[in-house]
Amino acid sequence: MFGKITDKARETLYMEPQIHFDCNREILIENCDRIEEYNDVFMQLISGKLCIRIWGSGLRAVDFQTKGLLIKGKLSAVEFIERSIGHNEKSAERLRQD
Repeated sequence: MFGKITDKARETLYMEPQIHFDCNREILIENCDRIEEYNDVFMQLISGKLCIRIWGSGLRAVDFQTKGLLIKGKLSAVEFIERSIGHNEKSAERLRQD
């Protein structure tokens, strides 16, 4: 029940991820919650119920503003994975403990 209410609130308040591409050189992700993994060829981000994976070369996080992330480099692929909030939070906590 609470999950349905928060989902509706996110949709109403435009808190879902908004993604803007500039060809294959730049991507702006609004409402990005955190960066989970980062190197020059791969980035994994969390934004609401999505895990966003970005592949490319020369990737760099240029600006991590309030709930937004600007990534520059040569983008080759972007993958969106729906995630279960509770399950992934537990998985992340286990990884931190290891």
